[in-house]
Amino acid sequence: MEIICVGNELLIGKTLNTNATWLAKRTTSLGFKVGRVTVVGDDVGEIGKALCEALRRKPKLILTTGGLGPTFDDKTLEGIAKGLHLKLGVNPEALKMLTEKYRAYLQQREIKKVELTPARLKMATLPKGAKPLPNPVGTAPAVMVKANETYIVALPGVPPEMQAIFNESLASLIKKEAGKTAFYERSIYADCIMESTLAPLIDQVMHDNPYVYIKSHVYTKSRLRVEGKKSHIELHFSTSGEEPEAAKSRLKEAVVRMSELVEKNGGQTRELNKSSG
Repeated sequence: MEIICVGNELLIGKTLNTNATWLAKRTTSLGFKVGRVTVVGDDVGEIGKALCEALRRKPKLILTTGGLGPTFDDKTLEGIAKGLHLKLGVNPEALKMLTEKYRAYLQQREIKKVELTPARLKMATLPKGAKPLPNPVGTAPAVMVKANETYIVALPGVPPEMQAIFNESLASLIKKEAGKTAFYERSIYADCIMESTLAPLIDQVMHDNPYVYIKSHVYTKSRLRVEGKKSHIELHFSTSGEEPEAAKSRLKEAVVRMSELVEKNGGQTRELNKSSG
């Protein structure tokens, strides 16, 4: 699968792209492999181009975040329509969702009257054939459309809205598409050893355990990446598979072997967390 994040604020460094991190972690835990994360600005052409490039790689799923609101620079749905050569139009189901939202706001006295202005109608204007997904937290619905064998889902950029829609409308679909495949991970800390000393040890353990991926993350008190006796290194082990016990056994073997090699080379290890999947 691929993730496309939309927003000028991401490109200028105004906003930290936490949505990509959250989505990558969540979808990976459900059994999908994220092949690419792309960031584009609020430009119809760039959004359409990024979508077309992703579709050529034929992923099962493309998630976009951002650009679904009522303002002039919310252009994600226009970009998706352009990329798929679809017309835009007011979607009756999305319009119903939107109307119910504003009626609820009226009852809560957040607005004085229900008025579907052009800016508000914009949030119900979807590519032809698209399906709106309810937004339990905010106003603009998410949008799902299928292109050949690829699901494209446009999610809001506001993190609580994006996360709520994902959990309520997408998690089960992703799990179904992933089948029995699940992701498993485990971490240990390695101290009193340099990363350059660890590097060949990681290579050796990965060679002996070809289905386990090991990544080192170096920390110090100042969080700067440096080598030396004060290095504090997290070793993250991960694997995927359909058999939980076999996957967990692979992780355990790799962790045990790595711990032995670290200690043999003068380092120390300790458990960071138990395996998960």
